[in-house]
Amino acid sequence: MLPWRTRPGHRADPYRVWLSEIMLQQTTVKAAAPYFARFLWQWPTIAALAKADLEDVLRAWAGLGYYARARNLHACAKAVVARYKGAFPDDIAALRGLPGIGDYTAAAIAAIAFDRPAVPVDGNVERVVTRLFAVEDVLPAAKPAIRQLATSLLPARRFGDFAQALMDLGATICSPKRPACALCPWSGACIANARGEPDSYPRKAPKREGKLRRGAAFVALREDEMVLLRRRPEKGLLGGMSEVPGSEWTHQFDVDDAVRLAPDLARAKWRRVPGVVRHVFTHFPLELAVFLARVPRATKAPKNSRWVKLTEVSGEALPNVMRKVLAHALDAR
Repeated sequence: MLPWRTRPGHRADPYRVWLSEIMLQQTTVKAAAPYFARFLWQWPTIAALAKADLEDVLRAWAGLGYYARARNLHACAKAVVARYKGAFPDDIAALRGLPGIGDYTAAAIAAIAFDRPAVPVDGNVERVVTRLFAVEDVLPAAKPAIRQLATSLLPARRFGDFAQALMDLGATICSPKRPACALCPWSGACIANARGEPDSYPRKAPKREGKLRRGAAFVALREDEMVLLRRRPEKGLLGGMSEVPGSEWTHQFDVDDAVRLAPDLARAKWRRVPGVVRHVFTHFPLELAVFLARVPRATKAPKNSRWVKLTEVSGEALPNVMRKVLAHALDAR
């Protein structure tokens, strides 16, 4: 678990709780831990994060995915400083009113940082509750009922300790497959365990895979080992992140006509790199055809683009799909 976790009876720093819970959305502890440490080193307080440039925050977040979280993180820090003088409110309703904070994160901050009577219901807690009560409703429709049942488990005191214990129970013992029921303190009360079918909970609707989208990515390399990058629009998928120029990602992309969409660079001769770059987003899979061109040192960047040294690309706010594109192109040089 991340290092904001406290000894029983002790409260955690609200800033650390908030930061870690935002990072852990759709992300494992193993993946999030180095980012958590890096953010605390670079911005040790919420006031420091609020003063940061969004580009720096996106750059530090690069590789963690779900980039709207980074934009909301920055916006939330600014809101806490502006509205509450840099101190998180301890009221759930006020917490929910902050950018990027929903029911789960508000409950986590309220319980763990302020010892308020709230249960943060994440995927691990959902699993514990659906097994304990044998909830037959299918997710996500079952979420309201699960939250009510989770709240019914609240003890009379030490709400923060209870929230952390419940989350840890789901993360370590009540695992998705082959849960260690013999070690569980609720094994005698668990209906799913009594039925001998804990693995079948929670009930889930069949996952619908999004329709494949395709597009093109254009990697322009100057003779002085610089690559052309641009910034994506603030709103939308991967908003505000850096990318190589490319086409829209559509269901009916015509790769044979892709070169006409390439950036306007004098003397650029585009050649297609064999193969494609594949990436899976939450709602759809993506395939990108990659085109590569070498251009003279004096080539100027088109409007809204810039040249970046290849040796400095690792410090750019590039999402994973763009890192794949660059690796694919550079391997074919």
